[in-house]
Amino acid sequence: MTKIAELKGSSFTLSALHLVDNDISKVTNQLKDKVELAPNFFASAPVVIDISQVDTDINFEQLKAGIIDAGMIPVGIGGCKNKTQQTQAKAAGFAIMNAARPVKDEPSEFLAETLDTPASTDKEPTLIIRTPVRSGQQIYARNRDLVILSNVSAGAEILSDGCIHIYGTLRGRAIAGASGEQSATIFCQNLQSELISVAGNYWLSDNIQEEFWGKGVVISLEDSNLSIEHLAL
Repeated sequence: MTKIAELKGSSFTLSALHLVDNDISKVTNQLKDKVELAPNFFASAPVVIDISQVDTDINFEQLKAGIIDAGMIPVGIGGCKNKTQQTQAKAAGFAIMNAARPVKDEPSEFLAETLDTPASTDKEPTLIIRTPVRSGQQIYARNRDLVILSNVSAGAEILSDGCIHIYGTLRGRAIAGASGEQSATIFCQNLQSELISVAGNYWLSDNIQEEFWGKGVVISLEDSNLSIEHLAL
């Protein structure tokens, strides 16, 4: 018999939204703000909802509708405390996500698990941009590193499948390792970014520690978590 489909284990990049109360309207408004800040990153992105910190009843139907209204795609629920919550979540169309291991606290209210993707052996020459990257512009260095010799404005987005070097001020969004390369690194002379991401792990501006704001930094992955340190000149 000819196979027409085959189930295999795999892993994908997923964001996890950690709820702290059951105010769905507040959650929806905050999600909308995040999606508007980085639409190319969050719009239509799948998200898992962790309810382990919520001690009150949750309207799962309303939660699902709110997340969809905010522009993201609700996939599953994690952190259910009892069978009743699981039954209610299933009735609303959520998958039940059972954590295989404890998840470490992250500075962001969003967490991302990264996709293990082998690095390409046919890397293209580095893409060098000598002019400022204006608000609304997007630059993608596919299968190559990216060097920006000027500033990146708020509302601009730069992406690379490899490393990103910014020899100016970064006020927009920088996404390194866009295809999952976990050895990708961001080097920045002046960090004031709306969003930084390496291989699917990301921080928003309010997650960046004050001591690194406006400073030269190196951002990379360490044990599958974002790590930031001062840039030694």
